[in-house]
Amino acid sequence: MTEPELFRRAVGTLKSVRTRPEIELTEVRPPQRLAPWAFALTAEVSGPSDELSTGRLVLLHDPDGDEAWGGVLRVVAYVRVELDHELASDPLLPEVGWSWLTEALETSGARYTALGGTVTQTSSARFGDIAGPARTDDLELRASWTALDGELAEHATAFYDLMAVAVGLPPVGVTMFGQRGPSA
Repeated sequence: MTEPELFRRAVGTLKSVRTRPEIELTEVRPPQRLAPWAFALTAEVSGPSDELSTGRLVLLHDPDGDEAWGGVLRVVAYVRVELDHELASDPLLPEVGWSWLTEALETSGARYTALGGTVTQTSSARFGDIAGPARTDDLELRASWTALDGELAEHATAFYDLMAVAVGLPPVGVTMFGQRGPSA
């Protein structure tokens, strides 16, 4: 079966986005049963304090449309970020995490509708002979939205910006105190 032109163009625009050098992307097998056509990428980035953010960006396409989507292209994003305990104890963290996504979509100029999702905080304590830190705190953001057309570069840009903000990277072109480039 030949890929629909709209899906092929949408995947091409996702792949065309140049990411920050800190973000490592890998094309992976997409979910198989959510839509007739799907594409997926995983992303990983470390922040200045060695927090790790992992994510997945999935494009779903149903040429017949989906009533719940309100369109034919659905973008699905998943981001998980390690947090320091102080930040994890902030009661407003879920709202802040959601604002990272909405601001990234707005700033990128992504055209979308039907945005929805969840933000989940988790804390884990290790006991006995399990390797790793005694305690970890994480934030998980799961969201999806319907793209209004097949030009998805702005959607990918928003996802990569979300990944960077989640680990505390400064905007592109801004250097944090204590981080200097090579000496001249």
